[in-house]
Amino acid sequence: MMTRRDAIRAAMGGAAFAAMGARARAAGEGAGSAGFRFVDEALPHERTFMQWPVSIDVYKSSADLVAVQEEILSIANTVAAFEPTVMLAAGEFHPDLKRRLDARIELWDFATDDLWCRDSGPAFVLDGQGRIAVSHFNFNGWGGRQAADNDSHIARNVAARLGMHVFDNGLVGEPGGVEVDGEGTLLAHESCWVNANRNAGDKAEVERLLLDAVGAKKAIWAPGLAGADITDYHIDSLARFAGPRRILVQLPDVADKADPFSVAAYRTYAELERATDAQGRSIDLLIVPEPVSVRSGAKDFVASYVNYYVCNGAVIAPQFGDRETDAEAVAALKLLYPGREIVALAIDAIAESGGGIHCATHEQPVAKAIYKP
Repeated sequence: MMTRRDAIRAAMGGAAFAAMGARARAAGEGAGSAGFRFVDEALPHERTFMQWPVSIDVYKSSADLVAVQEEILSIANTVAAFEPTVMLAAGEFHPDLKRRLDARIELWDFATDDLWCRDSGPAFVLDGQGRIAVSHFNFNGWGGRQAADNDSHIARNVAARLGMHVFDNGLVGEPGGVEVDGEGTLLAHESCWVNANRNAGDKAEVERLLLDAVGAKKAIWAPGLAGADITDYHIDSLARFAGPRRILVQLPDVADKADPFSVAAYRTYAELERATDAQGRSIDLLIVPEPVSVRSGAKDFVASYVNYYVCNGAVIAPQFGDRETDAEAVAALKLLYPGREIVALAIDAIAESGGGIHCATHEQPVAKAIYKP
């Protein structure tokens, strides 16, 4: 199976990369400038969006694609037990999906390429008046590393179906590359934002656009790791806000100087230890360990416990076969999300392809009205 680290080594032509990479865009209005913002994922949801993966070009074999599809079905059916769920898929796949999905799941006729709805799906923003809109991130296949002929249009197409206004200030990137606390603070790796494959500006300009896109006031930056995987090291596989002043971080027991991801993780942790939020408050850090004895032997297996998804009444989390660390991860989530059911799913095929449950889902928060400018 082609993993998201493998994809960076795939033979894409230079012209194709340039066409899908960073681009000059006319300045537009950002969500923050209009008084909108990302909110805490734990707030009530209207629904969850997911995408049906169909592109055989992304995977090494049809068997690998089928394995990923089975796990997408498992996640969708699990989420549907807690809140309304929509699967985005071309109409030709609907008859088969109707037989395999929970009857409560809606099927919307949108052509898709891959499963990563966190990055290509609509990113919703709310204002102080209970209105909702979409903040557009101009998804370009992680800097042109993967074809996204269908996925690059999903956010705008869903917004159009919902009748929602789209804010677009020209920022290029993926919502999976940013974490917010819902109170004005964002956390991100420079490697996947201050990167010419997405944005041509310097750090100050990219920070201005990103803060505006999510409606935040302060950015906490860590260097991250450019070029080692297709995402340039998305933050949501390493550190997640669990509400204001709380971040869950996954760390190996010691920093392995031979592993660039290990070194980058500890650098991020060091930044978080001395960081303050938008209100100047220190941040409480809770560490969950990396699993050691996992089921998969894949070299690029992404065994991230922090890539979980918070839905209405539950947290949908991964488990990887290491009994000790699987249990520690569940315990951490119970502490951070009291009163919610913690459901742990095996997602080995998705982890082998470079992501997790959070990457495969995207929430629509509850709002009273749709923004009409």
